[in-house]
Amino acid sequence: MVNPVLLPSNPRRVHLRRAAKVPVVAAVSENLIKAVPEQNDKSAQFKVRAAVTLRNKNKEDFKETLMKNLDAFTDMIGRNVVLELISNEEDPKTKAAKKSKGAVLKDWSKKAKVKAERVHYTAEFTVDSNFGLPGAITVTNKHQQEFFLESITVEGFACGPLHFPCNSWVQSKRDHPGKRIFFSNQPYLPSETPKGLRALREKELRDIRGNGKGVRKLSDRVYDFDIYNDLGNPDRGVEFARPILGGKEIPYPRRCRTGRLPTETDILAESRVEKPLPMYVPRDEQFEESKKNAFSAGRLRAVLHTLLPQLKASISAYNCDINSFSDIDDLYKEGLLLKLGLQDDAMKNLPLPKMVTKIQESSRGLLKYETPKVVSKDKFAWLRDDEFARQVLAGVNPVNIERMTVFPPVSKLDPEIQLNGMTVQQALEENKLFMVDYHDLYLPFLDRINALDGRKSYATRTIFFLTPNGTLKPIAIELSLPHTAPCSRSKSVVTPPVDATSNWIWQLARAHVCSNDAGVHQLINHLLRTHACMEPFILAAHRQLSGMHPIFKLLDPHMRYTIEINALARQSLINADGVIESCFNPGRYCMEMSAAAYRSHWRFDKEGLPADLIRRGIAVPDSTHPHGLQLLIEDYPYASDGLLIWNAIENWVRTYVNRYYLNSSLIRNDNELQCWYHESIHVGHADLSNEDWWPTLNTPDDLVSILTTIIWLASAQHAALNFGQYPYGGYVPNRPPLMRRLIPEENDPEYTNFIADPQKYFLSALPSLLQSTKFMAVVDILSTHSPDEEYLGERQQPSTWSGDTEIAEAFYKFASEIRQVEKEIEKRNGDHRLKNRCGAGVLPYELLAPSSEPGVTCRGVPNSVSI
Repeated sequence: MVNPVLLPSNPRRVHLRRAAKVPVVAAVSENLIKAVPEQNDKSAQFKVRAAVTLRNKNKEDFKETLMKNLDAFTDMIGRNVVLELISNEEDPKTKAAKKSKGAVLKDWSKKAKVKAERVHYTAEFTVDSNFGLPGAITVTNKHQQEFFLESITVEGFACGPLHFPCNSWVQSKRDHPGKRIFFSNQPYLPSETPKGLRALREKELRDIRGNGKGVRKLSDRVYDFDIYNDLGNPDRGVEFARPILGGKEIPYPRRCRTGRLPTETDILAESRVEKPLPMYVPRDEQFEESKKNAFSAGRLRAVLHTLLPQLKASISAYNCDINSFSDIDDLYKEGLLLKLGLQDDAMKNLPLPKMVTKIQESSRGLLKYETPKVVSKDKFAWLRDDEFARQVLAGVNPVNIERMTVFPPVSKLDPEIQLNGMTVQQALEENKLFMVDYHDLYLPFLDRINALDGRKSYATRTIFFLTPNGTLKPIAIELSLPHTAPCSRSKSVVTPPVDATSNWIWQLARAHVCSNDAGVHQLINHLLRTHACMEPFILAAHRQLSGMHPIFKLLDPHMRYTIEINALARQSLINADGVIESCFNPGRYCMEMSAAAYRSHWRFDKEGLPADLIRRGIAVPDSTHPHGLQLLIEDYPYASDGLLIWNAIENWVRTYVNRYYLNSSLIRNDNELQCWYHESIHVGHADLSNEDWWPTLNTPDDLVSILTTIIWLASAQHAALNFGQYPYGGYVPNRPPLMRRLIPEENDPEYTNFIADPQKYFLSALPSLLQSTKFMAVVDILSTHSPDEEYLGERQQPSTWSGDTEIAEAFYKFASEIRQVEKEIEKRNGDHRLKNRCGAGVLPYELLAPSSEPGVTCRGVPNSVSI
């Protein structure tokens, strides 16, 4: 058993250090340390005690307070919380697990009004001397109200304290008649499960899977799969209907089933639950209180930032376009309220929530946007080509750059053009030409996008030249439109400017590239590849891997909050007429574009960082280089920092896997493990399950590769794509999420206006003030770390999450390696030779720096996809 250690008072934010090996148990007071033997009992029984830690809510509504007081009263008359120890051993006569008698949680009524975050209770058991060691505890809640059970520590057995990490809501027996089962922290493969626990192990998984029928209650703890048939709302009108994602027609990963009834208009579409009503996710997947409060605060800011521009649009006598760059600056300097110029009396007559008025009176700063980092050091950096190119390698979407191997994808560019003294062919041969290619992703949707009101888009390709100092230089932008005739396609090439007119055309072309980039980033790289594609692996893990399975214990921190945040996305972000549709160029076709990329571009075997870099031609295998790869762009911050984290994760996973799987037969014969992987593919990713690129799971090396990829996607990949959204996208001209005008040609009627006032034309092509402020509010929320964030190298109850001492030691080593990665990243950001992350006004690349404070910090790698 692991040597017990003192637990910190706040286990979520603990800086991991090797634990002192002292025989003391948290939450067990001095009078509980010694077991109390029953010396005169002929049956040779003895007493053991449990220290039970519950977590209180910080805020309770009236109903919860009332129920809490009622539970305190009824607890005294026998409607209480009962615990039962289950032995690892089975009774040789009955062949059932040995059980203790039920023990009541003591002093519930006395501690009902304790206001501490954590409340400690005790229970006392009497067990036979031949009971063996408890491997599980059942909990029956006879109260009216649920409670959050954090942990149980049992004292009194000769081996020392036994830990049972719980971290789960225990429902009232009235709502859920069965007993809750909690296993000890000792991991077991299915074949190694002690005889006394085998039936419980199977029962717990059956309960979690459910029967696939009925409408799920918010208190349920059932994990199941469903298609994305709840994004539209056809009952509201035909314009709010959306295609079903998932199935042969439009493949897509599966999401968590809610079982809601179909809509009245379309029996195949699931009825919607609109905010503020909650969407179903399994009870333990719901945000904890601090996360919920942080998200609510973010939503409050969004209301402020969105509501006020709507008021501006409705009461203003002039158009709500951005008329000058100072309009954008005012969002950070003056705030939207000052821009409205409304007096207090006028505000009182508007239908604003009371909280808004209170905030207005107490802190006008809430009505302002924070200045995004991209313009905090150098206000005009975004205008320069070097910054435009730098963000391809070190911005919020650094995963689309690829090496060019053939030329020309841009047919009008002369192959003999000189690039820093070399021809295009020489640049190709010397690996100096790179490209960001959105042509095939956008072109099939352009007719429909450009028919939308106020949306205009091209399918873009941008070519970059790798300069001798390691930076990229944009040399051409190809802008494509769909066929205008059976054998023609509208295509133009824009090159860097040589005069005033070409400068503004170049700026417009770059803005269209950034708009393409923003769409691909949000809908494909972020939403699809980290949120949607992770959910099937998480659902299958809960359904097929027991809580005592070592692989479940490994994956557990990397699955936190993902199902909940994905449900919130379906409710408010990616739904019909939701935030994503209103903020990004593809509009109502956003999710169809995401699904098209899933069908044509997504491959799990290429989602790991090394495989992705090789696929894009950015790296080549080379055993003489660190991580076995040679980067063809040496100063590529995302890749070079990412490989440090990938390597640390892989080392940790390999140590972990090799601890439990000494040979391939253990992998092949682990039924839970094989069912998890099979269900992830054949149910969770059913539409692509027949593809031949899925990795096999036959050997420990196979498992290491699969798990490293999953943990990488949940942690570092998501962090790199998510937490820079406001720092880079909060200044809309830098990364406009949509464009409203194409580039005028000389024979267009608008060309005269463009020549007369190019700045006005440029600003009118960007999102309107309302669209901009709405987008800014959303990416502000998405870029925020909550106070209870758990970062890579940290986990709940770090000393007791596993009862395997060797694994506990290995985890501390992993945590230490992650801290070393952070120091190396800090060192790189101060190296003036690395011009893509260090220089005058250049933002350091910190998106893969593992730790962070709460808020919008443009750094920090949480364990999971949690926002």
